[in-house]
Amino acid sequence: MNKNETLHYLDQHGIKYEIVEHQAVYNMAEMEKIALPHPEADAKNLFVRDDKKRNYYLLTIKGDKRVNLQQFREENGTRRLSFASPQDLKEKLGLEPGSVTPLGLINDPRHEIPFYLDSYFSQQPRIAVHPNDNTATIWLKPQALIHLIKDLGNPVKVVKM
Repeated sequence: MNKNETLHYLDQHGIKYEIVEHQAVYNMAEMEKIALPHPEADAKNLFVRDDKKRNYYLLTIKGDKRVNLQQFREENGTRRLSFASPQDLKEKLGLEPGSVTPLGLINDPRHEIPFYLDSYFSQQPRIAVHPNDNTATIWLKPQALIHLIKDLGNPVKVVKM
């Protein structure tokens, strides 16, 4: 789904959100240059794969955090992890680099990619994500996001990162 289709999907499912359109951003450094509300809700999304290219994972963490993939692997029982390629991102989630978002799991045809959410967001009133396009940011309740992804059928884990 593109941005408009994703927003329509959220509307159809009664998920309330706040949206701001902005120039395309490709990383957190570019995102920080845009004056957006709710900086405490900024999220960074990482699409990673295991060393056999059999399993893919979507990790969403607080925007100013860094993830130690080795530590994540040990704590979550995965094989060695690295970032997935732009081709993998397009094939698995229909997204371009810079547009990675948990909402991309709507495009996961088998709904098998696990979603790992930083436990930081479980205590927050909102989370900021792209609507499958890096020219807008939406804020929604983390619990609404978790519920949506679980309803799709993707595994969801809230973990400390």
